[in-house]
Amino acid sequence: NTLEEQDPRPLQPTPGLMEGTKLEEQDASPPQPTPGLTKGDKREEQGLGPEPAAPQQPTAEEEALIEFHRSYRELFEFFCSNTTIHGAIRLVCSRHNRMKTAFWAVLWLCTFGMMYWQFGLLFGEYFSYPVSLNINLNSDKLVFPAVTICTLNPYRYPEIKEELEELDRITQQTLFDLYKYDSSPTLVAGSRGRRDLRGTLPHPLQRLRVPLRLHGARQARSAASSVRDNNPQVDRKDWKIGFQLCNQNKSDCFYQTYSSGVDAVREWYRFHYINILSRLPETLPSLEEDTLGNFIFACRFNQVSCNQANYSHFHHPMYGNCYTFNDKNNSNLWMSSLPGVNNGLSLMLRTEQNDFIPLLSTVTGARVMVHGQDEPAFMDDGGFNLRPGVETSISMRKEALDRLGGDYGDCTKNGSDVPVKNLYPSKYTQQVCIHSCFQENMIKKCGCAYIFYPRPQNVEYCDYRKHSSWGYCYYKLQADFSSDHLGCFTKCRKPCSVTSYQLSAGYSRWPSVTSQEWVFEMLSRQNNYTINNKRNGVAKVNIFFKELNYKTNSESPSVTMVTLLSNLGSQWSLWFGSSVLSVVEMAELIFDLLVITFLLLLRRFRSRYWSPGRGDRGAQEVASTQASSPPSHFCPHPTSLYLSQLDPAPSPALTAPPPAYATLGPCPSPGVSAGASSSACPLGGP
Repeated sequence: NTLEEQDPRPLQPTPGLMEGTKLEEQDASPPQPTPGLTKGDKREEQGLGPEPAAPQQPTAEEEALIEFHRSYRELFEFFCSNTTIHGAIRLVCSRHNRMKTAFWAVLWLCTFGMMYWQFGLLFGEYFSYPVSLNINLNSDKLVFPAVTICTLNPYRYPEIKEELEELDRITQQTLFDLYKYDSSPTLVAGSRGRRDLRGTLPHPLQRLRVPLRLHGARQARSAASSVRDNNPQVDRKDWKIGFQLCNQNKSDCFYQTYSSGVDAVREWYRFHYINILSRLPETLPSLEEDTLGNFIFACRFNQVSCNQANYSHFHHPMYGNCYTFNDKNNSNLWMSSLPGVNNGLSLMLRTEQNDFIPLLSTVTGARVMVHGQDEPAFMDDGGFNLRPGVETSISMRKEALDRLGGDYGDCTKNGSDVPVKNLYPSKYTQQVCIHSCFQENMIKKCGCAYIFYPRPQNVEYCDYRKHSSWGYCYYKLQADFSSDHLGCFTKCRKPCSVTSYQLSAGYSRWPSVTSQEWVFEMLSRQNNYTINNKRNGVAKVNIFFKELNYKTNSESPSVTMVTLLSNLGSQWSLWFGSSVLSVVEMAELIFDLLVITFLLLLRRFRSRYWSPGRGDRGAQEVASTQASSPPSHFCPHPTSLYLSQLDPAPSPALTAPPPAYATLGPCPSPGVSAGASSSACPLGGP
């Protein structure tokens, strides 16, 4: 190729210029630098039109605000090379050795699995909410508990005295009919004999000649009733004793039977006594003023005599007159500052049988119970009897238990979240809830209240004169209650805070043989104590703290959040030797994996369901294509060759511009067809 000389200076050859190099066409005059134009700016050739702009490539110093890796492999290599987790870099540095890479990959995955297996065990232990029992031994002045003591003689109220006498006479007749036994000397004799009875009572006591053969539901109910009979059914003549109970329309009946005639008579008498007792007015009649003096000869606490303000009175249907010392109504609660028998409560009791109701009370002595000030006295559940002629010394030891509620245990703080209404004027206890639950079911199913438990307002106590089938309903309900079909034991949860007293008793003969003469003489002179068998009519009881040290058992969580995090960190350090920041790196890896997956799915979705347009976007795609050597049938323009010779060291930005097809002419190669050359030449070409 030849160029016309435009400059008197000789033309120097451009080193490194090879055939096929793309040159830009120049004018005859030498190129002059244009003011204001820099490298990469868009220029316009004279007479050739505008030149397409070259895409600006990002430099090494430029970084985006958010960058993501272009492939999973690149992400994984970056993570393994830069993470603080031990062993991960071995997956990259040993990639040229496939055996080592496989070994470290398997070891890394197994370690990861073992660590997360340990994590599962730790989380399972945490969410099982285990507790630890902490035992503390404290020593301080203690509040003396409440003490309830009963006479074991049910009281004959004057308002129902005539009905009770009628019941005694019918019982005498029943015993004579069943056993040919005349109980007149034993029972209270009335003015009328057996022939002068006004009538018979419902549900008479019977001797069953043969065992009843009931079928279906009746047989099941009879079996449930006999479950309460703890005595074995031996071959005796008197075990087939009971009374019949029927529902309202007499369509279903069963016999309440007992294996012992004594138990049968007592239960039958008790059933009728409850009906008579329910006819008392709402306000119980006041007892005689000297009732306490007739029962308690002497009372001392901490060597100081008791007074009327230290006790309260109530009547129990089965245990008679009961007195509670140091209850919540006492303005000044008793405090124990020293242990020992001389620093507690000492009572001297009259235990003689006054024959109030002998068919209900068959034991001699007194019944005592120790409980908290805010707790009712359940004499059937926690009391024990005192023996006449014996001094009973009861030592106490206080224990407190604090349970964790919520997820750590099924307990209640004050019973407000228990679906049973508290019928007792006291704080919540499990026994209070159970008795209230039974009374609630009794009212709901039988239509009346059981006299042994408190009743709500506008509810009557059960009496077969008003509720003829309440006995049938009660004994069925009692069987369901014992088998927890009523759900009372499930509903009534344990309280979270419980205070109990561990009791131990010692017995000794009182008074002794040498001192009984003057003791009985003093009692007869001061307390009008006149009884033939004097030893069987008195008893003494001492109640005191064995020691002032009391034990507190409290529950605490075995695994707290701090303990869980510590155990997790220990496992992480054991298997990988890393820290919390390594966990953040793992979270970042997972996040990057999700983002890359999302971008790949988005790219696939766009390539499948969206096709790019033509026109301007097609031109931009052509302009953004990376420059390469022109096709073989194109040749550079002579003017472009001249420019390349003038600039022996072209800048990198000018060596890879987009192809300027407008400046290229047809190659003079004779082997190329005219049609192909003319199709690629510009309009102004030669």
